[in-house]
Amino acid sequence: MTTLLILEGNSPEFNDAGNIAARAFESLFKWIDPGLDLVTLFPYRVAPTEADMAAADGIVFTGAGVAWSVDGEEGLAQVRAMELALRSGKPIWGSCNGMQLAAHVLGGTVGISANDHEVPLAKEMQITEAGATHPMMAGRQSGFSVPCIHRDIVVKLPPQAKHLAGNAHTPIQAFAYEADGIDLWATQYHPELSLAEIAGFVRARGIFADHAVMAEDLDIAEENAEAAARLGASPADLTTEARTTELRNWVAHVKAQQR
Repeated sequence: MTTLLILEGNSPEFNDAGNIAARAFESLFKWIDPGLDLVTLFPYRVAPTEADMAAADGIVFTGAGVAWSVDGEEGLAQVRAMELALRSGKPIWGSCNGMQLAAHVLGGTVGISANDHEVPLAKEMQITEAGATHPMMAGRQSGFSVPCIHRDIVVKLPPQAKHLAGNAHTPIQAFAYEADGIDLWATQYHPELSLAEIAGFVRARGIFADHAVMAEDLDIAEENAEAAARLGASPADLTTEARTTELRNWVAHVKAQQR
């Protein structure tokens, strides 16, 4: 059996209000493989341990809706969890906040995007030369759109990181770090989220309130070509199979390490 450890990126206040980023991963991983064993921990509540990392075959860091950036003092619990995960040698996945967290801990730079929020899609994605041969991007071709919702970005990659994909809004949209015993894949975008789930975030207002007008299109874009086009995609980009390409590749990668 393959065990995946999911580390929740949101704070207790968000969780208590019903915002638990790990739930999208739990649902998606069960769709990918119902036989996966899933364990979810909440680092802001209880610090994960080396034993937690050792018991997992793969480790996931979710996105987050917290107000602070990953290099702020408020995020220290997440930094410590990432440091443990990186030392474990296990395959690691990071989405959005998880990618920024990894970049920060590994020596890169993060910050608020000068291009404002990127919602609800990362459009016209371009795969780099390194990405074209990397297993994370297998099945992708440049020009795809994928669910996305973020304020912060990775400004500068850590040394030795492989830049895999980007677009005009956010040049660093995906990277891998495979050096010094570390096995990490990460995306700024959210292959784990459907557009209907992003609709829930924009309806909740908060920092993405300016995008609430998109909610009705988000609800139907996976089936409605006109709604998808208004958002900048086609329904083919938004099927569960298409949008989850990178995560399905990562699960296969985790299983391959067990052999």
